[in-house]
Amino acid sequence: MVKVITLSLLPAEAADDKSIKDAVVAAIAVPAARITGHIIQKRSIDARPKQPKVVLQLQVFIDEQVTEILEFDPELRDVSNAPYVVIVGAGPAGLFAALKLISLGIKPVILERGKDVRSRRRDLAAINKEGVVNPESNYCFGEGGAGTYSDGKLYTRSTKRGNVLRILQLFHHFGASAEILYEAHPHIGTNKLPQIITAMREQIIACGGEVRFETRLTDILIDGDRVAGVKTSDGSTISCKAMILATGHSARDIFTLLHDKGIAIECKPFALGVRIEHPQALIDQAQYHCIVRDPFLTPASYSVVSQENGRGVFSFCMCPGGIIAPAATAPGEVVVNGWSPSKRNNPYANSGTVVAVDERDFAAYKFTGPLAAMHYQQMVEQRAYEAGGGKLVAPAQRMPDFADSRVSPSLPACSYLPGLHSVSLTDVLPGEVSAALRKAVVSFGRKMKGYFTNEAVMVATESRTSSPVRIPRDKDTLQHIQIKGLYPCAEGAGYAGGIVSAAIDGERCAEAAASLL
Repeated sequence: MVKVITLSLLPAEAADDKSIKDAVVAAIAVPAARITGHIIQKRSIDARPKQPKVVLQLQVFIDEQVTEILEFDPELRDVSNAPYVVIVGAGPAGLFAALKLISLGIKPVILERGKDVRSRRRDLAAINKEGVVNPESNYCFGEGGAGTYSDGKLYTRSTKRGNVLRILQLFHHFGASAEILYEAHPHIGTNKLPQIITAMREQIIACGGEVRFETRLTDILIDGDRVAGVKTSDGSTISCKAMILATGHSARDIFTLLHDKGIAIECKPFALGVRIEHPQALIDQAQYHCIVRDPFLTPASYSVVSQENGRGVFSFCMCPGGIIAPAATAPGEVVVNGWSPSKRNNPYANSGTVVAVDERDFAAYKFTGPLAAMHYQQMVEQRAYEAGGGKLVAPAQRMPDFADSRVSPSLPACSYLPGLHSVSLTDVLPGEVSAALRKAVVSFGRKMKGYFTNEAVMVATESRTSSPVRIPRDKDTLQHIQIKGLYPCAEGAGYAGGIVSAAIDGERCAEAAASLL
């Protein structure tokens, strides 16, 4: 017999196998000798009580052998001589699309403008230490996409578009910890993702697929109303019947290319603001109701949201024990993002805190048409660069000073390596954004003890929350509404928002493209 039970335990108890077994016996009133074992199905933290608890959902085996989770079979095969699909972008959407194509007997040919993960590190070092941005290899462009060096959060609210468990199983198959299969908010860690991404690429090549680095898409060839091929930065032309466009949310040259060729794209509202950093200890105290965090609890996170001046303001991509990173993709702009290592053991916590913006805001700055949101985004990033003074130094302000409209006389220590420069962020952010943020941080401080503090620093600008365009596609075939064989995919096309949802959309587009061949 197998029973599924839920236990609420103290953190130390949840970390001790004997304590779990004792709690199981007490919960199901069955002699310990009859219980042959258990498997964790889900683990989460309930921080609402004064004493936080760890909630475990267990599958308990009684009088029968424990059935371990079966090894996942991705059903990969040799596709060396199979028909092929071109995939533009080696982020999560592109990689998972490639793996799905292989399982369907189709050869993937991946074109990636950036470098492999190992070579990419040198360009990231130049960004952090010298403030120099390589437009083709940075935190957004390169093998694994933006997700490789921005945390590896695998939590998603997606429940309708594919199999989330399959995505997690594939990550586990390629080296991620088994914990991602049952944690309520699974997370791989930036330090571990490169090895996993490398393993995926090596498997794709071993199956006969191709991965071409430093190969940027420069043109899409159209024959009538169908894709006929692509041109690349090395002068090559590749004929194809199907192409999955999975470039990510920062490929402005691709958005411009589509617009210039008359291929329909749409302006898409997004959200823009700052990244806010606190000492992690303050967040632990606020969320766990403690002076010092229980060592058996993970560093605390938070999620806050409010409506200010008729606009949604919300936290985004919260990184406990994390680091603020420079995520610009071109010289002359400052963009910030956040990431955490697998242990989340850095002394700071950071989160994007952003305000919803739309066509009304873009038009106020004379930006109209399908690329209006992109130009608005670019304007703010360039303002941030100018305010920082160059070399990716970011404009920043202490939270109470921002709320009271005064320049901070000093700034706290911060994880952002290129450095901070004290300015009035009101002079950097659009008026509609700063006005809503000013009210929001005060509101969040009322909801969360310790949030509104002089130890919190606001760093501009958090602007790559989602794509500023949508590339429209047919909801059934997933093909572009004008061009057959063109599959706009995942975050860059406006159909995903994170690693897992991008991977799911990549698989869906792969299945659709395979059916066309």
